[in-house]
Amino acid sequence: MTELSALADRVQLLRHTQVLCIGDAMLDRFVYGTVDRISPEAPIPVVFIERETAMLGGAGNVVRNLVALGAAPAFVSVVGDDTAGREVTRLVGEHGEIDPCIVVEPGRQTTIKTRFFASHQQLLRADRESRTKVSDAIRDQLLTRVDRLLDKAGVMVLSDYGKGVLAPPVAGELIRRAKAKGKQVVVDPKGTDYSIYAGATIVTPNRKELFEATGLPVDGDEAVVAAARHLIETCGIEAVLVTRSQDGMTLVTASGEIHHLPAQAREVFDVSGAGDTVVATLAAAIASGASLLEGAHLANVAAGIVVGKVGTAVAYAEEVVAALHHDDLTAGESKIVTLSAACELADRWRRKGIKVGFTNGCFDLLHPGHVSILTQAKAACDRLVVGLNSDASVQRLKGPTRPVQSEASRATVLSSLATVDLVVIFGEETPLSLIETLRPDVLIKGADYTIATVVGAEQVQSWGGKVVLAELVNGQSTTNTIKRMNGS
Repeated sequence: MTELSALADRVQLLRHTQVLCIGDAMLDRFVYGTVDRISPEAPIPVVFIERETAMLGGAGNVVRNLVALGAAPAFVSVVGDDTAGREVTRLVGEHGEIDPCIVVEPGRQTTIKTRFFASHQQLLRADRESRTKVSDAIRDQLLTRVDRLLDKAGVMVLSDYGKGVLAPPVAGELIRRAKAKGKQVVVDPKGTDYSIYAGATIVTPNRKELFEATGLPVDGDEAVVAAARHLIETCGIEAVLVTRSQDGMTLVTASGEIHHLPAQAREVFDVSGAGDTVVATLAAAIASGASLLEGAHLANVAAGIVVGKVGTAVAYAEEVVAALHHDDLTAGESKIVTLSAACELADRWRRKGIKVGFTNGCFDLLHPGHVSILTQAKAACDRLVVGLNSDASVQRLKGPTRPVQSEASRATVLSSLATVDLVVIFGEETPLSLIETLRPDVLIKGADYTIATVVGAEQVQSWGGKVVLAELVNGQSTTNTIKRMNGS
């Protein structure tokens, strides 16, 4: 069996891999609130709505996972000429890494899944959707756009949610065209007739889907293997990767390989979107030159990460590397993350009732004053995110001779401190944009400021957060240290 730690280098090779994803785009809405009473109209909870968010779902979540892994996906899908369709198009456009090819079909209902949460628990999901297959004219547009994108793609992904984009004969025609160009095809299947995916490199059903597609028992290793072999033999598929929840995954190939991969999840909090993560990670790995087994191992690790999150989540490359090294998500280099990764982790923490704090600075030549502020900052929250000025912004603030240490060096030093949970590098003169995006519960700055002069204080207080002014250590500053070093 491949050692998980040996796969860490493979994760770096996922960056910039070209993956073409075709499938059913959806809009995932999340409504968060509190429940403090039962309705007098019926025995149901009354949710007091506090905030709402939206993100790409369905095949869109496969693309989000590809972006999180560092891949460069192209996305072909269909939406309706409605508000939800415009929102899906806007969300796709927010990711500069995605090459978008979203076709609008007039009169079509864009699929919306709305989930209601209270007290960190999902109460209800409400769906609005259309399952009719796309018109012939829209199908021809899809095929034309795929032909344009296929040559540069390393792998094709078909993310079938049964909403009409990949309805027969579209899936079969896409596979035929991909195979004609020597491209491998990864399919997240739907329905019971897998013969529509004939010629696919690999399909990724979960245990329930495998049972529905074969009618065979799937209650043990041997039964799962037998059912997977049945699919391979009767549907013309080269390999099957079965996701089996707490029992991990099973990979079966037409050549006779059988591999059982144990589950990697440390904590299962929400399984929403885990299948999308599996498909995305497997596809990116194959596009990078990995074997099916290597791709399955990476997909297994990535799935173990997302089921520990709430909602339609993604696994970031840094998280996968940390998991492969058996590290905690806040250990070592994994603490240095992008803003999007920090926001997702912060949102995950808040959903579990964890208080998120934020402070920022240049932290050039770390000294006791810095350590004191960071210690006080951590005492004011459960998780501390530190915004670190980039080299360019430090130079603009401090002059051409600063910083003494590069942003990479400063971030590494900060991430080694037990008081620091995440480090996010930002290039602006102030962290206002970062604060507005991260939405911390506590904002901490030194007592040389007043609350009125702290950047972001007004915003944090507007959403119910608080501002803490940390006591300073007299005589401690990087400027004074540099002067002493220069004999000034």
